Amino acid sequence: MASMRLLSIAASAALLVACGGGSDDPPPPPAPGQLLETPATLATLTTAQIDAATSGTGLQALTGTAVCDVKVVALNYVTHGAKAELTNSSGVMLVPQGDDSRCKENAPLLAYAHGTSVDKPRSLANPADTETMMLAAFFAAQGFAVVATDYLGYAKSSYSFHPYLHADSEATSVLDSVRAARRAAPAVGAKLSGKVLFTGYSQGGHSSMAAQRMAEASYASEFDVAAGAHLAGPYNMTGAMQVDQAIAGYQFFVPFIITSWQKVYGDIYANAADVFQAPYAAGINDLLPSATWRSFTDLLANSKLPGNPLPNDARDALMQPAFLDTMLDDHSPISKAAQKNTLFGWNPVAPLMLCGGTGDPTVVPTVHQVPMMADFASRGIVPPAVVSVDVDAQIQATFGPPSAEYYGHYHGSYEPPFCMKAARDFFDTALRLPV
Repeated sequence: MASMRLLSIAASAALLVACGGGSDDPPPPPAPGQLLETPATLATLTTAQIDAATSGTGLQALTGTAVCDVKVVALNYVTHGAKAELTNSSGVMLVPQGDDSRCKENAPLLAYAHGTSVDKPRSLANPADTETMMLAAFFAAQGFAVVATDYLGYAKSSYSFHPYLHADSEATSVLDSVRAARRAAPAVGAKLSGKVLFTGYSQGGHSSMAAQRMAEASYASEFDVAAGAHLAGPYNMTGAMQVDQAIAGYQFFVPFIITSWQKVYGDIYANAADVFQAPYAAGINDLLPSATWRSFTDLLANSKLPGNPLPNDARDALMQPAFLDTMLDDHSPISKAAQKNTLFGWNPVAPLMLCGGTGDPTVVPTVHQVPMMADFASRGIVPPAVVSVDVDAQIQATFGPPSAEYYGHYHGSYEPPFCMKAARDFFDTALRLPV
């Protein structure tokens, strides 16, 4: 449907040109961030509803009580695919409302990128979505306007696949969501200050850093970036693909990466069976994300991926040994793809924070957060320009002592709220800095 809307936009432009004087010049393409549908208000979450949710989940000690009601608005907007082709993405805008001055003032716009999702139909334009509710409680209910992309290949996006952990298309999806939110703002009662903040969790930490990097390097006059807070993100894809010990969730994340990069670059493998063992190779090219299997649990229950509880065992059941050797070769196509999507080598302009927990078994800080900070330091970028926050002590104090179950919930459940609170505190400080 979105591709039809894009064609309609182009056709309408052509008709206007024809009526205006017969020019044979082609109409301009739709602009990035152009809205494809009228922004739809899905619900308004009241302060009482938000407080009931945070109180019931025990999050209120971190979120604080809500100051603003939050209007939940669905967006559908023009963006570009992994090869710069026109397409669309959807997302959500969260608009603070209310009588408190923090709800009426011109708000900074926080652009958020979500973590890895199996569920292809999932949209954050859903007041019942856990991540959406957390964004409402931590940010929008405290006076931040929020926009969060669903990414390419999810929800209303007509794109044929999701370019997972592909830095450039993640960045354009996020930046175009900011453009879409700005276009939607007058119609949905959002008053924006012009300041932009970037944040995201897990995959979203990679996406938000890529977006800050692109905004500052290529669109500095368009985006007044106030700060970036990147949370438990896999910034070092080169290191991640070459670690000796498999991460927790290896059987989900690594096939998603490899099959995605094959679709982007076209040279990772000739046949899925060259990479993955039977029976998993069959159908794996188009397994993730899925409209059929809506969670990691569904994939395991239906034997689409190995359910081995130990990460190394899962890796050895899934991967061809010869391809594992290829991943260690810096000159192989898979390694070159990893190098392209490693976020080392850039100098942030706005203040930047990294957050994670030392106990994270999935996005391991010694592979990502620590080397990222070392990369900044190698070019003289040190605190307070960039800071690193470790929330492990808070996680242990709240959910410990460590156990197998503890580590199973660490990355997906325990870590996000502590890092979101750290991000909000960091943004509050950054926004008070003199211009």
